[in-house]
Amino acid sequence: MATFKVKGGIKLKGDLHPQGAKNEALQVLCAVLLTPEEIIMENVPNIRDVNILIDLLRDLNVVVKQIDESTYTFKAENVDIDYLSSEDYKAKSSRIRGSIMIVGPLLARYGKGYIPRPGGDKIGRRRVDTHFIGFENLGAKFIYDSKEEFYRVTADQLKGADMLLDEASVTGTANIVMTAVMAKGKTSIYNAACEPYLQQLCKMLNSMGAKITGVGSNLLHIEGVEYLGGCTHRILPDMIEIGSFIGLAAITKSEITIKNVCYDELGVIPSVFSKLGIKMERKGDDIYIPSQDSYEIQSFIDGSILTISDAPWPGFTPDLLSIVLVVASQAKGSVLIHQKMFESRLFFVDKLIDLGAQIILCDPHRATVIGLNHQFQFKPTTMTSPDIRAGVSLLLAALAADGESTIHNVEQIDRGYQNIDTRLNAIGAKIERIN
Repeated sequence: MATFKVKGGIKLKGDLHPQGAKNEALQVLCAVLLTPEEIIMENVPNIRDVNILIDLLRDLNVVVKQIDESTYTFKAENVDIDYLSSEDYKAKSSRIRGSIMIVGPLLARYGKGYIPRPGGDKIGRRRVDTHFIGFENLGAKFIYDSKEEFYRVTADQLKGADMLLDEASVTGTANIVMTAVMAKGKTSIYNAACEPYLQQLCKMLNSMGAKITGVGSNLLHIEGVEYLGGCTHRILPDMIEIGSFIGLAAITKSEITIKNVCYDELGVIPSVFSKLGIKMERKGDDIYIPSQDSYEIQSFIDGSILTISDAPWPGFTPDLLSIVLVVASQAKGSVLIHQKMFESRLFFVDKLIDLGAQIILCDPHRATVIGLNHQFQFKPTTMTSPDIRAGVSLLLAALAADGESTIHNVEQIDRGYQNIDTRLNAIGAKIERIN
């Protein structure tokens, strides 16, 4: 288990370059299984979850070549479909939640896909019903072995269908889309997720020869094709990391420029952080955040306390609520954080309270934050990272604390953030990694 020793209370200054988007990478990497032709993938982040998925593709006999630090080629010409029944596959694929998106492409191309119960963050219930109901709508047979916690789907012939998803699941939509692109006939998916990462997947599939319309909306139309070819695809910068860096600048009173952010794909993220009083300036495709000694939370027009909540895109992403919460704890004013989508994600606030934050956990979904306005620095303490996003939130808190803090289980952070200690140290942070 790795640990960070973090010396806080230091102002940072410099440029930060966001990595490729983790959530997009997990989708588009699974899509390489849809074609025997070569796929070139650019801006692939070097993080644990993505590397585990790439290793899993290698085990499926996909030929993987790394061209440079962030560029790979993938050729799934001779997929070892029998590997799906092996114990090794069950062990490896259960380590990351994104592995469930292997099922759709394999079902589309080979008529079967298996997956154990997915792993991932322990942030509450994360059901997978949407995926398998979608497969069944397309004509697949679904079997769940409750003893082994193993899912199997098979199909002799997939057929297009009209469906209304029971929830706008991002991975569920991705999985169903990757299956429907090679089903016979037309498919319409209503209440589809429309996050930029899902849009990127659809654009990649269309460049491979798929016929998807309605991209960017919650109603997708897909006309099935018999064959998909190769393509070159570039992954977007990670908007979760961009939001994390905005929060980092504010809570440490630092002057930071976030480079090449694809600003037009960030949705409401900049405006939500602006409501916390954080000043930022768009410079071309960069975001410049000046050093601020104080930032004041806005109120609603009628004077009532600001509420920040998550919602499916184009709403505010749940992955940044942990960041907003910790940043608000050093703002001037109060805010209600409402985590609607995951019931266990706010439980890390007890660690912030140990640091001196004034937070009232109202219930598993809501927390009221009374900002300290930097009048009282966080106290250094020892913490353990429970999941990716909470882990980075604790790192931000440690960087703002008065003294040295310890964060254990930083492998959780490594799952979603590439060399975060090295990159932050380059702009003045003092983070020591102890393995």
